[in-house]
Amino acid sequence: MEKKLAEYKCNTNEAIKLKLVRFPEDLEDDNTTFNPEYSHQVFGDDEVAFGYKGLKILLYYIAGNLSTLFRIEYTSKVNEKFDCVEADDVESKIREIVPPGFCTNTDDFVCLLEKEVNFRPFGMLLHTYSVHNEEAGEDITYQIYKADMTCPGFREYHERLQTFLMWFIETASFIDVDDERWNYFLVFEKYNKDGATLFATVGYMTVYNYYVYPDKTRPRVSQMLILPPFQGEGHGAQLLETVHRYYMSSPTVLDITAEDPSENYVKLRDFVLVKLCQDLPCFSAGNLMQGFSQEMVMEAQQKLKINKQHTRRVYEILRLRATDMGDAEQSRSYRLDIKRRLIGPYKKKQRELAKMRRCLRPEELTNQLNQIDLNMQHEQLEENFQQLVSHYRRVLERLAQA
Repeated sequence: MEKKLAEYKCNTNEAIKLKLVRFPEDLEDDNTTFNPEYSHQVFGDDEVAFGYKGLKILLYYIAGNLSTLFRIEYTSKVNEKFDCVEADDVESKIREIVPPGFCTNTDDFVCLLEKEVNFRPFGMLLHTYSVHNEEAGEDITYQIYKADMTCPGFREYHERLQTFLMWFIETASFIDVDDERWNYFLVFEKYNKDGATLFATVGYMTVYNYYVYPDKTRPRVSQMLILPPFQGEGHGAQLLETVHRYYMSSPTVLDITAEDPSENYVKLRDFVLVKLCQDLPCFSAGNLMQGFSQEMVMEAQQKLKINKQHTRRVYEILRLRATDMGDAEQSRSYRLDIKRRLIGPYKKKQRELAKMRRCLRPEELTNQLNQIDLNMQHEQLEENFQQLVSHYRRVLERLAQA
């Protein structure tokens, strides 16, 4: 029986089929289908739906306004023969995150697709850029807009857009859209269909404006997502740079931060901030070789709204570019400069150890000393340094190609 029941378990990351539909023929084209990276927030940590064979959870979105087709298909479902075992209520789980008003049959969805020509991006246009598409052999135009909940139709559009977070951000949650301190930045692709110009959703970012006493704000990036069909084309960098430039012009903004940034976001931010800072006078090669300075902190904060911690990373990356690592003295100076910063947590442990010597009994102290292996700390410090330099080199390589 257990073996029989195991046949009715489906991996939900494989079962969920996502599409961004521009043309009716996209519905039958497997090349336009993509799958989630995560589904644990909807289907539990195992990311499994029980009770079905050949399960397909179809979530198709019209490319621009994201009107949705939701349908469940399967080849077989458990029934009463299985000792009263019930299939998971997949539909209810999906309905918890997909807003009402979706289509359940293809004909209705195609009718909505025909009206897509009337869809226009929300809010204020901030930036236009183009990316060369090798496959199409032409430049494709993209636009970035800033929107808010006062834009007609945006609230409903955002409800559909945010569903993608559940599939592509590991710890995603929906935000309180009634809080007016949220800003929304959207990326759209312009494309042609039967001679008309249409817009397709590419990705977006939400930013929360925190109050800083007495009269400043600190915008904090909360969520950022470029949809999978558009990833790897540079849209994330364009979006983050555009958002930075938008806030740079505001005298009330202190600096720009991010909430619990992922490793990929940190890599992206490093690239964008280095690109913005590299032409500031304080980051000239001569100044970089003198070491990290208060002038760098002040200029980056005042002109670009970058905080001290991020400015320090920018300095380290640009100093690496200015350093001849083949020169023993320059290489040693750079290594020591970076390690002085990296050693901070280790010095904290040593200060804690000094306190322990005064407070703990000998047997307790021995136990703590066993956990603080100085040789291991030196090895870890060197490993951290090498990983950091490797990442910095990748940032500089990307910068050279930009």
